[in-house]
Amino acid sequence: MTTEHDTNAASATDGATSGALTEDRRLLDEYNDVHMHVFGTPLRVLDHGQGVHVWDVDGNEYLDFLAGIAVNSIGYAHPKWIEAVAAQAAQAAHVSNYFATRPQIRLAEKLIELAGAPKGSHVYFGNSGAEGNEAALKMAKLYGARLRDELGTDKPYRIIALTHGFHGRTMGALSATWKPAIRVPFEPLVPNIEFVDANDIDAMKAAFDAADKGPVAAVIMELVQGEAGVLPLDADYVRGVRALCDERRALLIIDEVQTGMGRTGSWFAFQREDLGGVTPNIVTFAKGVAGGFPMGGMISFGEELSSLFSPGTHGSTFAGNPLGAAAALATIGVIEDEGLVQCAEARGEQLRTDLRATDNPLFEQVRGRGLLNAIVLKRPCAHAAVDWALEHGLIVNACAPNVLRLAPPLVVSEQEVNEAVVILSQLPDDLPDD
Repeated sequence: MTTEHDTNAASATDGATSGALTEDRRLLDEYNDVHMHVFGTPLRVLDHGQGVHVWDVDGNEYLDFLAGIAVNSIGYAHPKWIEAVAAQAAQAAHVSNYFATRPQIRLAEKLIELAGAPKGSHVYFGNSGAEGNEAALKMAKLYGARLRDELGTDKPYRIIALTHGFHGRTMGALSATWKPAIRVPFEPLVPNIEFVDANDIDAMKAAFDAADKGPVAAVIMELVQGEAGVLPLDADYVRGVRALCDERRALLIIDEVQTGMGRTGSWFAFQREDLGGVTPNIVTFAKGVAGGFPMGGMISFGEELSSLFSPGTHGSTFAGNPLGAAAALATIGVIEDEGLVQCAEARGEQLRTDLRATDNPLFEQVRGRGLLNAIVLKRPCAHAAVDWALEHGLIVNACAPNVLRLAPPLVVSEQEVNEAVVILSQLPDDLPDD
């Protein structure tokens, strides 16, 4: 651990015991008075950031290995991002979708290029990953209705999702989200969405073979299940699902909300051979695409599929607004200019290798792709580990009771990875269970 982080850790710890965090505590009290309690009490009140570092309102500095949950892909306050957003804000921050803007058009063209989508592919913009997945599910439903008519059946078409998958909290996306604790209280949800075990190709085949239940219109899945503990799907399984979809005329929707925009060491995770190397029919994106500006959406591959959406079938007031599009173009430009896709691969490999070499008795496994990684702990003490790391100047999060997620900005340096590893290597093995 560097001297700087030693100082920061001491400052945070001393403040917690001496009552010096008065501004932080005061603001958190105000937060709890006025904010809906859906996130719990925040860990700190953050003030500003630079690169991979953030500072709270009391001046304590932290190395951020969460990046707003894989959002701040080019870190904080990148000068090219600031310049692009400021310039666009001086022109027009928003126009309605009765009009178009240059940034909106250029961004859609760029995303189609990066995804390697064929001519005739189209982009729908929303404001979040959940909205991107809502659009994808709506397109799948239109496709399912057409497929059912072509097959001459009156049975309902079905959409298959995977156990442990996470696609959002809005009602459609929630219907395809596995975690019972967040899904079951809101049932009944969208009908005819069913779950099969992830990485079990026989279970997927059985779901397709259940012809008495109706045809499968689409399968939706993440190639790395981030919220479930950064669980990569087996490449053979992904290829097997693609083959089943081709054979049975079903769509394959790949949710790249957390894995896209360079995070896993390729622009999209589906482009990695060790994550399938397949081509989706629909890919959804969000999080890191605009470097901190709220944006999400989907890309539909090919003209025939894209034509299912016609004027009025879907929409959003803020979809593709010029400020967000300018932020996304600047973000993508920085990722390209600074070689951050390659950086994600190299720094991710460094992070996993060095964490495995620490021999911390609390660590059971280190896994991930690129800069989306996890430490599996031997006990369910992840929240206590998050608190300990925060007090020692490092931001990570618990995505399962025994799993820490590490998703730093793609601009993270070799030295910053070293600093994070030193802090994590010192995690005590006697932390209390959650």
